[in-house]
Parts: sequence; C-alpha cells; structure tokens
Amino acid sequence: MDVTFDGHCFGCGPLNSEGFRLVFVPGPDGSSVEFEVPERYQSWSGMAHGGIVALLLDEAVGWAAWHAGHPGVTGRLQVSYRRPLKLGERVRIVGNVEKIRRTLVYANAYIESRADGERIADATATLMATGVDVEAGC
Repeated sequence: MDVTFDGHCFGCGPLNSEGFRLVFVPGPDGSSVEFEVPERYQSWSGMAHGGIVALLLDEAVGWAAWHAGHPGVTGRLQVSYRRPLKLGERVRIVGNVEKIRRTLVYANAYIESRADGERIADATATLMATGVDVEAGC
C-alpha cells in the first residue's frame, strides 16, 4: 500500500487550518512534541475528549515510525487512560519504535504533563509499513 501526504492531516498537516499542526521532532527519547489541547475539544467539563487523546498517541507512533525510516499506517492502537487530560494543560507527547518485523512496525507512545511529569495516557501500536509520496509544498 502507498499513501500520499498532502499536508491536510488533522493531526500534523500544516495546511489544515482546523487541525493541530503537530510537529514531532526526533530525539534521544523518541519522536516528541509539546501541545496544549484547546477548549473546543472538551468532553466532560474541563477535560479533553478521549478521542483527542487517542489521536495524539496515534500521531506519536506514526511519527516515531517515520523518523525510524519505516513509515506506516496504524493497524492497531491500544490506549490506556491513566487520568483525564485537562483542557489547557501543557503536555509532552512521545512515540518510540520497539521493533520492526517485515512489514510491521511495533511502537509505543505516551502523554505526560509538563508541569509534573505525571503520565496521562499511553499506547501500544502496530503499524503496517507503507510507501509514502509527499506532495510538493508540504
């Protein structure tokens, strides 16, 4: 399977004015980014919707695979929520590749509070390796 990055991804696309525009950078701890969830993604009062938390973790495993030279699409994402992500809370999102087997990439990710390092959520994932075409201008 081949996929095309056209810059409109909701999580990381620089051309999506409604998206998060996350820019993950590779580092010694894995691929990471800092983020603050806007109030419009509220679930219960003061909390981010759990689907947004899952999206952040999905982006983290995807970028970890990309930075490891094995881009892919998520086939399985298992999320563990440890505590609610507060709206307006500054967090760090980190993804790591654990191993690669043929066309599968096994990765993990977590979200932690920047204020105290407390773990908010974590995930394990299996991605299916893909070819990627990046459109000009992205």
